[in-house]
Amino acid sequence: MMMITRVSGILLLASLILPLIAVGASRKFSARSSARGLLLVDIKGNHTLGIVDPMASREVATVRETGVTGHEVAAAPDGRTAYVPIYGNSGVGQPGSSGRTIDVINIADRKVVSTIDLGRPLRPHCARFSPDGLLYVSTELADAVTIINSKTNKVVGTIPTGQPESHMLAISHNGRRIYTANVGPGTISVLDVADRKTIAIIHVCKVVQRISVSMNDRYAFTSDQVRPRLAVLNTSTNKVERWVQLPGIGYGTAPTLNGRYLLVAVINKDKVAVVDLKSWKVVRTIDVPAAPQEIVVRPDDGVAYVSCDRSQQIAAISLHNWKLEKLIQAGPVCDGMAWAPKP
Repeated sequence: MMMITRVSGILLLASLILPLIAVGASRKFSARSSARGLLLVDIKGNHTLGIVDPMASREVATVRETGVTGHEVAAAPDGRTAYVPIYGNSGVGQPGSSGRTIDVINIADRKVVSTIDLGRPLRPHCARFSPDGLLYVSTELADAVTIINSKTNKVVGTIPTGQPESHMLAISHNGRRIYTANVGPGTISVLDVADRKTIAIIHVCKVVQRISVSMNDRYAFTSDQVRPRLAVLNTSTNKVERWVQLPGIGYGTAPTLNGRYLLVAVINKDKVAVVDLKSWKVVRTIDVPAAPQEIVVRPDDGVAYVSCDRSQQIAAISLHNWKLEKLIQAGPVCDGMAWAPKP
């Protein structure tokens, strides 16, 4: 009887422990899986898309773009295709050539497989996928965001921004809103995705640039390009709720996936500032190479990648200990980035 009791106890204990071990192993596997992928980097200096293996810390391929010049890149959710809008050789609001196409690149084959023609020069720039599966691209010269069906590579609509120089965009995680940073006017346009219309234009400051949205969709973030401060837009009221003082001029921003922090590239101080989204203060800074531009957070929330265009490098920052983990060589004037998950 005692032996049977002991055996039953052991079996009961095993039945409790084994599922926990399985859950732990599943979580570890999930974290490892989400860390596997490629970093796509637009290299403005030589008109190529760089394909970087972040685990191997090296660029494994480059793809020549069909025009001059791509600035940004989007990766399809399945990790098979990249989209590079060909902006032109001008600055925002400045004279120069104006692109009208978007390169469609097969990542595995490492070549341009299609080109989307927008019909006229529009300076397409920032491309982002929404949860609805459509690709949204800022098209500055149309004062609009252009909508593309990535299955057919056809334009299926537009949403007016009501402002010139709609350069960058961010999409809420629920897919209902698009926020565009309108550089010269210093405004943010709030777009209704379902109705395809502008529902608000918010004046922020003299000049803005990049933009991001918090993980809970409550806030949008853009940096003043004249003063060292970050604007925090309340997405319920569509008003600037507060300003966060930065150690320099902010540029690209990205929230950590746990929703606790916002990473800000401080372009004129060669740093990344970490803003605590509870205290609304910069709680630390990390030194990076010259002229940090865009920030991409790896899907496991373990590493943030920062393109640093003047140094031709990508800085990898550990989000566990907030230290610069490594530098990856890229190309001249590396700028826009996207994470392509392993298919």
